[in-house]
Amino acid sequence: MSMTSADPIANLATLIRCPSVTPAEGGALTALAAMLEPLGFTVERMTAREPGMPDIENLYARIGTEGPHLMFAGHTDVVPVGNEAAWTHAPFGAEIAGGEMFGRGAVDMKGGIACFVAAVARQIAKNGPPKGSLSFLITGDEEGPAVNGTIKLLQWAAERGERWDACLVGEPTNPDQLGDMIKIGRRGSVSGTITVQGVQGHAAYPHLADNAVRGVIALTDALMHPPFDAGTENFQPSNLEVTTIDVGNPATNVVPAQAVARFNIRFNDIWTAETVMAEIVRRLDAAARDERLRPGRPPLRYDIAWAERPSHVFLTRNDRLIASLSGAVEAVTGRAPKLSTTGGTSDARFIKDYCPVVEFGLVGQTMHMVDERVAIADLETLTVIYETFLQRWFGDARA
Repeated sequence: MSMTSADPIANLATLIRCPSVTPAEGGALTALAAMLEPLGFTVERMTAREPGMPDIENLYARIGTEGPHLMFAGHTDVVPVGNEAAWTHAPFGAEIAGGEMFGRGAVDMKGGIACFVAAVARQIAKNGPPKGSLSFLITGDEEGPAVNGTIKLLQWAAERGERWDACLVGEPTNPDQLGDMIKIGRRGSVSGTITVQGVQGHAAYPHLADNAVRGVIALTDALMHPPFDAGTENFQPSNLEVTTIDVGNPATNVVPAQAVARFNIRFNDIWTAETVMAEIVRRLDAAARDERLRPGRPPLRYDIAWAERPSHVFLTRNDRLIASLSGAVEAVTGRAPKLSTTGGTSDARFIKDYCPVVEFGLVGQTMHMVDERVAIADLETLTVIYETFLQRWFGDARA
């Protein structure tokens, strides 16, 4: 066993120094393979392709042939660094200062991968290979379009006969300190674009025109009020945000003929993607007939275009998986983590179609920011949590 692989600090430094900005592999998957192969993992690389999209390199590694089978999932790709001159330390330097390691991907989510590798290495050193199977499913396309990443890697592995009993995703789930939060589900997400058609004309002769701005105001108001629901036991209220309204009219004396609005809704388990889309259309159709902003006018003409792939809401109900992880977190940190479904989407939305999935990783306060960084102490603590989780899950799963 490589001593480096048991040290999360060294693991993370190696990974940060790989400039793996989506879609570039940047050496990160090669570095991860070099950590896993000495531990006994069979490592395979899979390149996914899609017309019009960049090719993406992905990695799948497994040790063991029997059940139970636990998957650790994550991504080595990172978002761009932005203004590199604004960084206090080089974004791919993995420099340590003030008890923290700086670098793009430190918390999202090379840090989680580094800690899980270290936890596995320690477990193998102490107890030998797991009493079952353990796999890493790592993509290079989580921060990008997510077309050639986890979804295709799962399909590829499943077609080869891979089956999993549970999955842990190492995304940064903790808002303030390690032990705060485990994600046991995610809200769904649907995006759309509304195009309102009016009639261009002179602002002084509105009866000869039909102002598309009046129409888009009526439609977007109907989407935001009233609320879609008041939330459920496990989910916060569904929330729709209008993210942009574009008219493209620089003239103050011209009534515009067209207005475009874009929106996104994060919805809870009251809805499916299909039912929430139907409710949005119902609201738009009703608003299109409302004459308050357009008195005496026929129903508003509009079109709606949906984003290609909605994200579906899900909630993990696997008591053994949740209890093993919650128990490990509390045993190490002394804090009982909140079981949450807040936040955005993640690749767990794909994994949930194959096995129960939960998410737990580092504190996410600096993810995607200039000077992204992680406390060195947190790397060791998370490694111990993961190690304890492995002991509990494999012990419980075989009980």
